[in-house]
Amino acid sequence: MRLTTAQALVLFLSRQWSERDGVERRLIEGCFGIFGHGNVAGVGQALAEQGGGTRSALPYYLARNEQAMVHTAVGYARAANRLSTFACTTSIGPGATNMVTGAALATINRIPVLLLPGDVFATRVASPVLQELEDPRSYDVTVNDTLRPVSRFFDRINRPEQLPSALLAAMRVLTDPAETGAVTLALPQDVQAEAYDWPDELFRERVWHVPRPVPEPAALARAVRALESSQRPLIVAGGGVKYSEAWEELRHFAERHGIPVGETQAGKGALPHDHPLAVGAIGHTGTEAADTLAREADLVIGVGTRYSDFTTASRTLFGAARFLNLNVTAFDAAKHAGEMLVADAREALLALDAAVGRTVGAAGWRADPEWTARAANLADGWRAEIAGAVSGDALTQPVLLGIVNDVVNDLPDGGVVVNAAGSMPGDLHRLWRASDPEQYHVEYGYSCMGYEIAGGLGVKLARPEREVVVLVGDGSYLMMAQEIATAVQEGVKLVVVLVDNHGFASIGNLSESVGARRLGTAYRLRGESGDLDGDRLPVDLAVNAASLGADVLTARDPEGLRAALAKAVAATTTTVVYVEPVPGEGPGAQAWWDVPVAEVSNLPEVRAARERYDEHKRDQRLYL
Repeated sequence: MRLTTAQALVLFLSRQWSERDGVERRLIEGCFGIFGHGNVAGVGQALAEQGGGTRSALPYYLARNEQAMVHTAVGYARAANRLSTFACTTSIGPGATNMVTGAALATINRIPVLLLPGDVFATRVASPVLQELEDPRSYDVTVNDTLRPVSRFFDRINRPEQLPSALLAAMRVLTDPAETGAVTLALPQDVQAEAYDWPDELFRERVWHVPRPVPEPAALARAVRALESSQRPLIVAGGGVKYSEAWEELRHFAERHGIPVGETQAGKGALPHDHPLAVGAIGHTGTEAADTLAREADLVIGVGTRYSDFTTASRTLFGAARFLNLNVTAFDAAKHAGEMLVADAREALLALDAAVGRTVGAAGWRADPEWTARAANLADGWRAEIAGAVSGDALTQPVLLGIVNDVVNDLPDGGVVVNAAGSMPGDLHRLWRASDPEQYHVEYGYSCMGYEIAGGLGVKLARPEREVVVLVGDGSYLMMAQEIATAVQEGVKLVVVLVDNHGFASIGNLSESVGARRLGTAYRLRGESGDLDGDRLPVDLAVNAASLGADVLTARDPEGLRAALAKAVAATTTTVVYVEPVPGEGPGAQAWWDVPVAEVSNLPEVRAARERYDEHKRDQRLYL
């Protein structure tokens, strides 16, 4: 079959499927793109020829920002439990480098996305071309090489003959739960347009089987010994529980063996918030219940977690506990000198559950009953504290989140809440009461400002039957609000709660805590002193949202917010609810986070912060 390289690429991608547990779905659901001279005559032409509508074999979606379209692909893939994703195509130059942040977010979070940036001429006949980086050390370096360190697989297609092997390798990585992340195929613009006689076999329908690796028997035996020698175990449920759809197996395992369950950001909702063994968020943004148990546990069972510094409170949280790590990725399973059980989370829990207790009688092994009861009592106390924190007459951020939580939990479909950077993820991790495993979608692996609206669009594309409520602060909104226009264009309905704190609330608090006097964290005019200490900026974000095509409602108090959310949920088009919360904090951090403070300073508040820092540093351990 004689096709251009780009035409062959589009045809190939339209015929790839993933399969797990007997269920097949399209592997590449569509292609986001912004066209320039580096891809318009290649991938752009190929998409136009096959038809650019949603009924095409590889549907095309117009995005407004290259970074945002990668975020949308990530949101989609995460909501699809990594079984399906989108491709993203850009021109060479600024378009390609704009994708670097999105690629890093995907790879850090172990989420599959396919990136197809244009590249400079492989023949070099017209060099230097527009937007070409000239590196005097080598003619083979282009700006796309910035995508190498943030991609799990990278290749540059300098000849049509190289495409088949690169495509097969790309699909392998996208469907490998242990290796997945951003996959980049850089496409020189002349090669995209070059014709080649392709074998028909390249374009047959292919089904990529997403594996569920099972534990190795000797590793399972070691895991059983570690668990049966424990009296006070604590499970840390990470994103792997959700991606493997292992929430029922987790619940059964915890109940059968009396083990309390704490949750990372990615794992939140693995157990319903009101389950007796659900002790809530763990780590720096954790609950008092989970963090108290973490300090007292003798064994930490990590299920699908990569143990970020927030989860371990910068390695100050878990006392003298040993680690047993159930993870599909050996890299994560080996962390903290843990006993490694390398397997799919669901299969690991099933195997461990079946093996535990064989040597201790028919009743099987259970944690110390006093430990299980203590966990339940601590969780009850924390749930009571949440109820107090999210109620009140003033529209503080905790009250705002509590109202949104009530609205989402009352939805017939359970809804989905989407958030990323700033102060809200910490409050959400502590305070959100998740009713099901797919309700909570907070990107905190990369803590990337600007993810929220774009990621929410991806979630809605993956789960159109669910109401998607995006929580976004003004700082994040100003960085990337453009995909409201994409949602309006595509008729994809979002509810966006725009929280205007007039600056960077989270970093403002952090700045104050380390003695940096909130420098650069408030949106203020430059005053007579020369500092940014004048009046608030005369920026109207509600009008801005309306200019992008959204309907806009304003809420000024708790009752007004409930009424506005009811209208937004009932609407059929993307609706923004604009809120200016009043100052007021809920329960703060229950554990430390390592943010180095200057050793010497003329500022007394810095010196005081350094003393506190040195105290906490003494609690850090290497987990050996």
